[in-house]
Amino acid sequence: MTTPTALDLALIEESAKKSALVWVRGPQGPARPLWHVWHDGAVWVVGDGPGEQPLAGLRLTDGGTATVTCRSKDKGGRLVVWPARVGEPAPDGDAWREAVAELRGKRLNAPDAEALAERWAAECRVFRLAPAGEPSQRPGSMPTASLAAPPLPTPASTRLPTPSGLPVRRRKA
Repeated sequence: MTTPTALDLALIEESAKKSALVWVRGPQGPARPLWHVWHDGAVWVVGDGPGEQPLAGLRLTDGGTATVTCRSKDKGGRLVVWPARVGEPAPDGDAWREAVAELRGKRLNAPDAEALAERWAAECRVFRLAPAGEPSQRPGSMPTASLAAPPLPTPASTRLPTPSGLPVRRRKA
């Protein structure tokens, strides 16, 4: 892997700061949208606990790799895709506490805002995704082929019969 240039790092930082979600792909499986914060030169995410975003399918591990995709705030299209080095700092460390303070400020509708850090330390995982190389996609070097992926399997469906307790709308003749 090559080292990202200062321009690449600026693009990564600005796109991560301005985007509410980043798409993260672990070593296996599909990418997932995750809320995050940009802190200390990296994207930080929290999850895998009760009421938090699921990270299990990503298979993120300390020292592993991931791919992060940031989208454009105004158009919503892919802006930059970059390789990341995954870190999972210990909950008792300074880096973890500083990042959790930032994450806590962006966590919407937390049921236990005062005890959030303690719950995350006990029940969740906090990851640091730091840029680890040149972006594979950025303005001026985007793929020309469609990167559309089929939807993931889900039990959710809209093709079920209407429940019998609901009123039926009849067409007027």
